[in-house]
Amino acid sequence: MENMAEEELLPPEKEEVAQVLTPAPDSAPVPAPAPDSAPTPASASAPALAQAAALSPSLASVPEEAESRNKQACPLCPNEKFRACNSHKLRRHLQNLHWKVSVEFEGYRMCICHLPCRPVKPNIIGEQISSKMGAHYHCIICSATITRRTDMLGHVRRHVNKGETKSSYIAASTPKPSNEILKEADTDVQVCPNYSIPQKTDSYFNPKMKLNRQLIFCTLAALTEERKPLECLDAFGATGIMGLQWAKHLGNAVKVTINDLNENSVTLIQENCHLNKLKVVVDSKEKKESDDNLEEGEENLGNIKVTKMDANVLMHLRSFDFIHLDPFGTSVNYLDSAFRNIRNLGIVSVTSTDISSLYAKAQHVARRHYGCNIVRTEYYKELAARIVVAAVARAAARCNKGIEVLFAVALEHFVLVVVRVLRGPTSADETAKKIQYLIHCQWCEERIFQKDGNMVEENPYRQLPCNCHGSMPGKTAIELGPLWSSSLFNTGFLKRMLFESVHHGLDDIQTLIKTLIFESECTPQSQFSVHAPSNLSKQEENGVSVKTTDDTTTDYSAQGKRKSNEMITNVVKKQKTDVITEHPPFYYNIHRHSIKGMNMPKLKKFLCYLSQAGFRVSRTHFDPMGVRTDAPLIQFKSILLKYSTPTYTGGQSEGHLQSAAEDTVADRVEMSVNDKAEASSCRRW
Repeated sequence: MENMAEEELLPPEKEEVAQVLTPAPDSAPVPAPAPDSAPTPASASAPALAQAAALSPSLASVPEEAESRNKQACPLCPNEKFRACNSHKLRRHLQNLHWKVSVEFEGYRMCICHLPCRPVKPNIIGEQISSKMGAHYHCIICSATITRRTDMLGHVRRHVNKGETKSSYIAASTPKPSNEILKEADTDVQVCPNYSIPQKTDSYFNPKMKLNRQLIFCTLAALTEERKPLECLDAFGATGIMGLQWAKHLGNAVKVTINDLNENSVTLIQENCHLNKLKVVVDSKEKKESDDNLEEGEENLGNIKVTKMDANVLMHLRSFDFIHLDPFGTSVNYLDSAFRNIRNLGIVSVTSTDISSLYAKAQHVARRHYGCNIVRTEYYKELAARIVVAAVARAAARCNKGIEVLFAVALEHFVLVVVRVLRGPTSADETAKKIQYLIHCQWCEERIFQKDGNMVEENPYRQLPCNCHGSMPGKTAIELGPLWSSSLFNTGFLKRMLFESVHHGLDDIQTLIKTLIFESECTPQSQFSVHAPSNLSKQEENGVSVKTTDDTTTDYSAQGKRKSNEMITNVVKKQKTDVITEHPPFYYNIHRHSIKGMNMPKLKKFLCYLSQAGFRVSRTHFDPMGVRTDAPLIQFKSILLKYSTPTYTGGQSEGHLQSAAEDTVADRVEMSVNDKAEASSCRRW
């Protein structure tokens, strides 16, 4: 009877020990078993895991009441393996067996468990079946059971690489944190916790993309001056900040549609619409809750249609005047759908954030996504912009549409390309002709677009202006592309964007737009007026005569199908005649071509020297030390050498004050210095 009484008391005693070893309520939350686990001995592993996570090396958390008991059972071992014993033996057992081989993660320790939690295949030994249970670990994140410690460490490391650092047990027990409200351009937006980490949130919001959002807003504002109302689409809304800015600041001139496939993002977009006093239209029915949220004397600022649909399906079903694509990564999967139903003279803006492939850090990914061969060059940012434009042009040509590039921007975090759509096979053919391959010299970094022709050249590298292919052994150049070979900027549209940025008070991007204007004209920076054009002044843009009044209303003279065809014909003719006046492709980095042992002149003075030599020159937004010019590389280096001073003569002025004898010496050593510079440049490759 005494033995039976002891056996009956053993399970309650074990449960009491489990309750004693559980952490206090004010400490870190304790993992709980998964909800779908069966009520078998496997469910007891989660409390055991919680006990192991809360233990310390000295096990000082065991209360004195537990130590006063005569016998205690191990919470991580079955009774058959470890019987109840005194407290000091239990402490030694936990330290030597469970704690010593534990895995630490985010303040928790996952100790090894010997309970029958993990099903093990039975081993047949003779005629008997052995059901011996093996030791294992419980993952605190995904509740997986893993046998080996090394495998457990790798399992936890994979969770960390994916950004999964929160325990599912903790998330279930802790209250959900409240959303934060941010403000940008007089627009309030509610964001989720960890809004800047894509792996931890459904609605990603990047504060560093503010410049991108302002550029797109100025683009749409300039388009509204041509015709209104415009049907606009933000295909990947996330928090809806971009579409909210369109509707709030442009009013009835736009009809905004914000789309997202994630249900949580759609709910957040609707809440942000109510937060900014905007009506939400879902399935052509206005929500009455938005009217209830208005205070007395206030009115709705506009309507926004929120859809929960795949972006490709939505763009196939409806037609738009303005489409913005900003997926997380590359946009090539959505280009065909975007050009399928875009209206004539509409605008498609594409934001690509896969800069690792576009900036030649992952060349195999660029070949897979864009079908382009690319290497790291000094002009890699402009190379990335031309790769994206070429992908956009091919997608438009497949839909019998051509494009006119309004501007292309490549900064640290993104590549933004904005194009105007010109419908018709003629425009598509003219666009396809501007996709060419680039020949790049890997010794001196000279570059030139490959000439069109049906005949195959024996050595196409002879097209390069440099003589590296003749003086250097082996293959000195590489073929890059296909790339967009025409202009990247439209000066008239950029000036209208600058006026819209001043009109709406967007001071952050005015400097960038001015740089784009100078770069499109390939002229040094000079003072010019930012105000609206004079009354009834005529501007010509895209081959269309635009009449602009003081109130900045733009009336296109071409309306209707017949006039639209004439307008497209004028665009094609204008593109043929303006090839010579386009800005030269690519740029040179002044530091990349600096001469060893010489102090080069300042960038502003060097631009003046190139301009005085009769070359077109300007700065570029792609590189703060870049120089866009139509001068060949030999002339570029020659002028740079002429106006550079030796390092040891730091007290002298610029090179143009040197004596005639020094100029003669400089001319003599010019070729030798160039050869040394070219030889030193190849070491970087």
